[in-house]
Amino acid sequence: MSTQTSEPTTDATAPAEAKTHGVDLSAPAVEKVRALLEQTDRDDLRLRVAVQPGGCSGLIYQLYFDERTLDGDALRDFDGVEVVVDKMSVPYLEGATIDFADTIEKQGFTIDNPNAGSSCACGDSFS
Repeated sequence: MSTQTSEPTTDATAPAEAKTHGVDLSAPAVEKVRALLEQTDRDDLRLRVAVQPGGCSGLIYQLYFDERTLDGDALRDFDGVEVVVDKMSVPYLEGATIDFADTIEKQGFTIDNPNAGSSCACGDSFS
């Protein structure tokens, strides 16, 4: 008796070797990203988190929706919300948690990054 197995389907936009990253999304952040994605009427977008040179302390965070996957990207799925991090940003973001708050005291996304040695007074950059 032979068994037949089917090959997994591959997405042309997905990286050939899917790597994961250590960025975590809190439940409120997952729900906010999901709500924002639903407003776009597109099913090919994922949240991209990146670190780039800039700001007072040397590095800034970037969060945006992206349909692309680049060579070396690391991807994690949070209950249908995909988060992608480029290979250069992975070490800077390892262990970071992205949260979302909508209160009188605090509104928007925040990033708690254990790798940030210091940050500027405005909180927009780190080193």
